[in-house]
Amino acid sequence: MRLLFLAGASALGFAIAANGARAADDLEAPTVSGLTVTAPSSISNLTDVPNTTSTVTAEDVGRTINLTTPEDVLRYVPDVLVRQRHIGDTQSPITSRTSGVGASARTVLYVDGILLSALIGNNNTSASPKWGLITPDAVERVDVLNGPFAAAFPGNSVGSVIAFVTRMPRQFEAHAEVQGASQSFAKYGDDKSYATGRVAADIGDRLGDFAFRLSYNHLDSHSQPLTYVTAIVPATTSATGTPATGAFNDANRLGQPIVVLGSSGLEHQVQDNASGRFTHDLSPSVTVAYTFGLFANHDDSTVNSYLRGASGAAVYSGPINIAGHAYTVAASSFSNGVYNFDELELAQGLSLSSHTGGVFDFDVTATSFDYLHSHQRIPTSALPAAFSGGAGTGAELDDTGWYTLDANGKWRPNERHTVTFGAHQDSYLLDNPKFALANWQSDAEGATLTLSKGRTLTQALWAQDVWSLSPDLKLTTGGRYEHWRASDGQNVSATPALNVHQPELSKDAFSPKAVLAWSPLAGWTFKGSVGVANRFPTVSELYQAVTTGQILSVPNPNLKPERALSSELSVERDWADGSLRVSLFDERMHDALLSQTSILNNTSVSFVQNVDRTRATGVEVVADRKDLLIPGLDLSGWATWLDTDIEKDAAFANAVGKRLPQLPRWRGAMVATYTPPALPKLDVTLAARYSDRSFATIDNSDHYANTYQGFGAFFVMDAHVRYRLNDHLAADVGVDNLNDRKYFVFHPFPQRTFLVDLKYTY
Repeated sequence: MRLLFLAGASALGFAIAANGARAADDLEAPTVSGLTVTAPSSISNLTDVPNTTSTVTAEDVGRTINLTTPEDVLRYVPDVLVRQRHIGDTQSPITSRTSGVGASARTVLYVDGILLSALIGNNNTSASPKWGLITPDAVERVDVLNGPFAAAFPGNSVGSVIAFVTRMPRQFEAHAEVQGASQSFAKYGDDKSYATGRVAADIGDRLGDFAFRLSYNHLDSHSQPLTYVTAIVPATTSATGTPATGAFNDANRLGQPIVVLGSSGLEHQVQDNASGRFTHDLSPSVTVAYTFGLFANHDDSTVNSYLRGASGAAVYSGPINIAGHAYTVAASSFSNGVYNFDELELAQGLSLSSHTGGVFDFDVTATSFDYLHSHQRIPTSALPAAFSGGAGTGAELDDTGWYTLDANGKWRPNERHTVTFGAHQDSYLLDNPKFALANWQSDAEGATLTLSKGRTLTQALWAQDVWSLSPDLKLTTGGRYEHWRASDGQNVSATPALNVHQPELSKDAFSPKAVLAWSPLAGWTFKGSVGVANRFPTVSELYQAVTTGQILSVPNPNLKPERALSSELSVERDWADGSLRVSLFDERMHDALLSQTSILNNTSVSFVQNVDRTRATGVEVVADRKDLLIPGLDLSGWATWLDTDIEKDAAFANAVGKRLPQLPRWRGAMVATYTPPALPKLDVTLAARYSDRSFATIDNSDHYANTYQGFGAFFVMDAHVRYRLNDHLAADVGVDNLNDRKYFVFHPFPQRTFLVDLKYTY
C-alpha cells in the first residue's frame, strides 16, 4: 500500500507541476507570506505564524467528510491520526509527525482560544482532548501547525498546535440536523450491528455591535467491543477445571498462543453538548468575547463472554478447562469491562482584543476548564451476579481542572517588522480519589482506597519578531522563557498503608526559535526552521502510583522535562489551483517521558521514566489540485516516511536501537472529490487512508501486530455523497471503512459504517 500512496502522491505532484506553468501567471510578484488565522483570541489570532500549516474549512468538511464528531474534521490532515475507537469516544488522543497516541501532552488543542487538551496527563485515556465540548456543526475552520516553531505556544506544541475556530453569524441564521449511523462488526464471537443517532441545532444573529451563536448537540452511540479477555495457552495439558467451550484461538502481540474468552467494553454513550459564543464590539476596533461549552456524558459498558458451560450458560470466572488446558479466570477479567461513567464538564473563555491593524494591537484572554462531576463505578465481584449490584470501586475527578491567562501584544514599528510578545500563566490541578463502594451501581462512598493529588503552575514570557529583510526574504526569531513549579503532591493507599506528601519541584527553561523563508520566484517558498521545546511533566506523570505485589512504590516526583530540538526544511510551490510541498523534518529529544518497563523493588513494572535520547526523522509530501484532468475533479493527498530510533536509555537497555512506539514508518491519505459541472449541487468523494504497522513497546518485542493490543497496518477507504436539494436543505450519505478492513490500533477499530444525514439551514 505504501507504493500505492507514493505512486499517487507522485502522480498528483506531477499533474500539478505539469499544469502549473499556466497557473503561475496568475500569481503576483514574489513575496514571503505567512498564515493569518482569523479567530478572535490570543491563541489563534496570530499573523505570520512561522510553522508549516494545514487548514481545513467548513466547506471542505461539508464536501468530503462523513462528519459526526469534531474529530472527523482532522481525518485527512497530514500526519494527524485521532484514535477514535468509536463514534462519541471520549478517549481520542491525537498523533503528530513524531509522537504517537500515548503522548497526548505533545499536542495542544484549542477552540476559540480555550485549551481543550487535558494536560493533567500524557496518555491515551484520561488525558485525551475534551472533544465533547466542540459542537461539530459550529466549526468554521481548523488550522494545524506543525512543530514548536512559534514562541507563542508552550513546549507541548512539540508535535503540533490544533486551533478550531467556530462560526460567528453576520446575520440571522439557524440550523437543524438529524443523523444516523450503523456499524456492522464481526470478530471472534461478536457479529452484530451497532447504531448511532445524532440530532443537532444552532441559532445565531448579529444585532448591531452584538453577535451570538448558541449550539446544541445530542449523541446516542453504541460501540463495538473495545477490549478482549484473553489467556495464554499453558505449555502442558491438564484435566482440571470445569469444561467450557466457545473460546477462539489466536496469538497475542508477542506471538504467544492465546485463547480469546470474550469481548469487553461494549459502551452505550448518551452525550449532550451545549456551547455558545457572544461578542460585543466596544468600538470599531475593540471586541469582548465570551465562549462556553458544557458537556454531559453517561456511559454504560457491558461484556460478552464467549464461554459456555455444560448447561449452555455463560461462564465469566473460576477454574475452567478448554480443550485439555486448565485456566483460572479471575473475577476482574470480565467485571472490569462492566462500568458506569457519568461526567459533566464546563469550559469557558473571556477575551478582550483590539484589531486596529495599526501600530499596536492587544489581546487578553482568560480560560478555565472544570470537571464539575466525573464518577466511574466498576464492580469487583464476579459476574453474572455483579450485573445487578454488589461491591465495587468508584474513581472520581471532581474538582480537577485547569485555567490559563494570556496577555499579548502586537507592535508594528514599521513595514519591515512585526513584533509579537506576551505573558502566560496556567495551572493544572489533579484530584483523583478512588473509593470502596458497597454497591457499585450507587455513588455512596466508602473508605478511600487510593488518592493521587497535585498541581502544576507555569509562568512564561515570550517574544517574536517577523523581520522582512527584503520583499522575498523573511526572518522570524523568537524565544519563550518558562518557570514551572509542581506542588501539593500527595499519594494515599489503604492497602498497603501509605500517605506520602511529595516534595515541591521547580524548573526554568528557555526555548529559542528561528525560521527563515525565501521566495525567489512567484509561487515558490523555501523555508528553514529550528526550535527548542521544553515539555514539562504533567501532574499525573509526577504523582503516579505503582503497585508491585504488596509494595506501593512512592511515585517519582523528580522527572525531568522533555527537551526537543526540532528542525525542518521545506519547499512549497503554489499555483492558483493547487500546491505541492515537500518537507524534511527532524526531532532530537532528550529525557523523553515514556512509559517503559524497569526493575522497581525487585519487580519488573511499567511506569513513566525519562528516556535519555531519541530521534525521529522524516519526509512529508503534501499536494492538492483543483480541476485535475477534468473540470470539477479535485484531488489532494499526502505521504510520509518516518525513521525513528531510541539512541540511549540507561533504564532499559533492550530499547536502545529500537523504533519509537506507536509511530509507523509509512502513512498517507488521498481524497478525490468530483462536482459535475452539470450538477453543481452534487459532491461525490472517495478517500483512502493508509498506515504501516508500528510497535506498542519501546523494545519492539510485539512482533505480531494484527491482534488485540497490537498496532497493525491498515488501508481504509471512505465514501461520501452530498446533495444540496435547495438553498436550505442538504442530504448526505456515506460509508466509513468502505472496504471493511478489520484492524487493531491497540483496540479493534470500527468496521464498515453507513451514515445518513439531513441538514436544514435558514
